[in-house]
This record gives sequence, structure tokens and C-alpha cells, in this order.
Amino acid sequence: MSILTSNININSKSAQENRQEMLSFVEQLHKKMGQSLFQGKEHHIARARKRNKLLARERIEYVLDEDSPFLELLPLAGIEGKGFGAGGTSVSGIGLVQGKLCVINSNVGTRKGGSIDYTTMAKSLRINQITLENRLPTINLVESGGANLPEQAKIFNIGGQSFRDITNRSKFGLTTISIVFGNATAGGAYVPGMSDFSIFQKQSAKVFLAGPPLVKMATNEESTDEELGGAEMHSRVSGVSDYLAEDELDAIRIARDIMRYIKVTTPHLIPKEKIANPLFAAEELLSVVSANNKVPFDIHELIMRVIDGSDFSEFKPEYGNTLVTGWAHIHGYPIGIIGNNGVIFSESANKGAQFVQLCNKNDIPILFIHNTTGYMVGKAYEEGGIIKNGAKLINAVSNSEVPHLTLMVGNSYGAGNYGMNGRSYKPRFLFTYPNAKIGVMGGEQLAGVMEIVQRASAQSKGVEYDEEKGAMIKAMLIAEAESKASAWYSSSELWDDGVIDPRETRNYLGFTLTIIYNQTIKGTEGYGVWRH
Repeated sequence: MSILTSNININSKSAQENRQEMLSFVEQLHKKMGQSLFQGKEHHIARARKRNKLLARERIEYVLDEDSPFLELLPLAGIEGKGFGAGGTSVSGIGLVQGKLCVINSNVGTRKGGSIDYTTMAKSLRINQITLENRLPTINLVESGGANLPEQAKIFNIGGQSFRDITNRSKFGLTTISIVFGNATAGGAYVPGMSDFSIFQKQSAKVFLAGPPLVKMATNEESTDEELGGAEMHSRVSGVSDYLAEDELDAIRIARDIMRYIKVTTPHLIPKEKIANPLFAAEELLSVVSANNKVPFDIHELIMRVIDGSDFSEFKPEYGNTLVTGWAHIHGYPIGIIGNNGVIFSESANKGAQFVQLCNKNDIPILFIHNTTGYMVGKAYEEGGIIKNGAKLINAVSNSEVPHLTLMVGNSYGAGNYGMNGRSYKPRFLFTYPNAKIGVMGGEQLAGVMEIVQRASAQSKGVEYDEEKGAMIKAMLIAEAESKASAWYSSSELWDDGVIDPRETRNYLGFTLTIIYNQTIKGTEGYGVWRH
């Protein structure tokens, strides 16, 4: 056993001050998560209640097994955009239905009529990707007015992709069940139409490619909603519906009954041994993870508060020590860990690439923990081959075939983000701490580079550099870069799957490892060409 020991005095003044700063970030997170819980204006909710309708999140609660965890995904998507707000008009996540891991998507019909804006559609595509990669069944809780027409040009193509995704999953044996509680019009009608099972609620489901007004205009035919696309017509005549439900609870009962019989993947591993908790409290993460990203901290201090028994088998601890690598267990699941302790040097990159190979050879998933400003720069480091060695790590990460998890806990800048398996390298799940920052480089560095370029330009033109204007531009660049580097911006842009309270890290990782280990894990021994 290799038990990690802490070098932090949790009761010190600096640790307590850091805790207070982190708590302020967590308070911001709770406030923004509160915005994602918005399910429509009061009069829209009152109208739904009058019609005996459940709200989107209530439907999810009824679908889930009693006391099932629910991993909500992308709740802050679009929070800083111009769309419909945090999370768009859908609630999505993973929970247990009949003891089986299942993706659940619920349209928020009381918010903009459940219409699909660009953010909601982009969120849907990411959820589809998670569903396919993790080989999970899906339950769609449908009540949507279809595409948000002012954004139809942006939505059209990716909307088509979402339909393709349903059929692709069906081809791979991943069941999709759709329950229609209300409108599912135009393109939205293809969601139940392409599902493996569709359940329509009597006197509420309205599923048609064109509603009565548009049919009247196009064909001069007059019809009612029920005649054109009602639940009974589709159940008894068209065959689009497989089950006719009496009410919402009956529809949910049918979906849960179907889940009893569908085939799901066989778990690759179910931990059987008694699971040891970390020797250090999760609460202490607020004191040890630096709220100010300019202040370094030892990534071991985070690892020991997340892994089972704080037992960490470190690989090459004396070499390339700005990258920490090693093996551990989280909730009984084996995991390889690659964590930053600052800038990435050639030695660190080489160690990381070798560790990725070892994890693949032994079929062990990898957790990447980001806190780096990127690869080291400078004449000596360029001569030392930082480019070829940095590329080696990127090559190994790119071609690795074991599942990856990514956790942003501090800085994640430049190609360091790539080498540490950032969003563009397709981790199975990616979560962010509220203090984290991501970008090409830090705001001050970016502004400083631009100032150097502008001074050189002025000199080449033989004109005097305007110091006052330069200072103003520099301040604007720093402010702009910092806002675009924030966790809120990255989550709004779907660069992560959620911003999390650091104290919940072990729970999030444990649940996602349960999902990952729900299918066979097999690494690769093949990589692209790299220079030595």
C-alpha cells in the first residue's frame, strides 16, 4: 500500500482564506444551478397544473427507481448565451430504471412550449454521444413545440443528425423509449417515430408533421388535432404509437415495464470488496485547491481526498514531477490518474505518454486532472524537443482506447489542454470546478503578447506608441479573455458536462466509473508515429 499523507495545515490562515474564496465560487455555482431549475413562468406552470400535467423534473422522478442517483448533464448549457437560458428546454441525465443504467431526456414543456433552440439541440447531440459511447438505453419524455423557428437555419442540419443518432443506437441494440405527453410536431414527430418503443398519452399527445392550420393552407383539408395526430388515431390507425396510456403515470408505468425486458450491456466489473473511504475529508478540498489559479498547489492533496483509502501507487514519482501519474481505486473501480503539478516539461510529457500506454496495456481507464498553463517555452526547451515530446503525449492520448474522464480544477491553457485530454479529445465525461479557467493562454499573457506586437508595429512604421490607448486596449483584452476563460462560459458553450462543487468530486467520479465499467474495457497497443 502507498498511502498519501498531507502536507497542508487545514487550520492555517491561508487555508481558511482559500476556503472562503472557494465557497464564494460554490455560491455562484448554486445560484447558476438555480437558474437551470427554472421550468417556466408561473402562469405556464399553473396552466399545466390545471391540466393535471407533471413538470419535466417530476416526470424524471417518477421514471427513476426509488432512491436512484441522477447524474444531471449539461445543466448550465447556454447560460451565457442569447437562447432560452441555462439548460435550454430540456433536462437530461443518467439514472437507474428497473436497476438498469438509463439516459433520460425530458422536454420542459412549460418553458417556451418546449421549443428547441440551438443550445438545446447542441445539448441533445452531446447527450446522444454519451449514450452511444456508454452503450445505454434512453427514455425520452416528450412535450415540445418543435424547432424554435427564428433559429431554424442553425438547427436544421444538427436536428437531422439527432434523428440519425436514434436509428444508429437502435442498430447497435440500444433501446430508445419515447413517451409523448403533449405536442411533438414537425421534425419533433420523428422522435417517437424513430424510437424502438413509443407511448402516447390519451387525449394529450399530438403528433403530426403539420398541424391543422398548415394542412389547411397546403391541402385545403380541414381536420382537428385529434383527427390529424391524436393518441388514439396513432394507436389504432397509423401504428406510430405502440401503447396508448390513460394518463401520465400510466405512460411512465408502461415505460418502466418495458425496461424490465430490454437487453443491456453486462457490467465489466462490479466491485465486491468493502470500499475504503479517503483518509481525508472531502470538505478539505475547499482549503487545498487554490481558488486563485496563480497560486500553485500539490495535486496529490486533491487525489488523496478522492481515492479509496488515499492509497495511490505512483508511477515514476522522481521523474518529470510536474506531471503526477499513478493508479488507484475510486468506489472500488481501478483508475489510472494523470494530474498536473504545473507547467508540462519534456520529461513530464514523456512520462505521461508512457503511462497512457501502460493503462491501455492493462485495460484501465484514465482520469486527467487539469491544472497547467501548458507546455514549457523558451530557447533551451525548444532545443530540448518540447514540441516532439509534447506531441508524443498528445499522440498517446489521441490514440488511447480506454475510457477517459477529465476534471478541470485550475488552469487548462494552450496545448496543455490537448495533452491532458480536453473537450476536443472526447473524454467520456468532463467536469469543471467553478474556479477553473480554460483558453489559449491567460488573459495577462494574451494582452502582453498583443502589446509587444503593437509596439513592434509602431516602431516599424516610425510612429510613437500611444501608451494611454495601449493601456486601455490591454485592460479590455484582459477582461475579455478572463470572461471567456471562466467555468461559466465554458459550461455555457458545452465545453464540459457540468460545473461541480469540489466536495462532490468523489461522487461524480464514482458514478461515471460505474457507467464506464458497464461494458468491456479494452486498450490499444497501436499509436501513430512519434519522434524520439
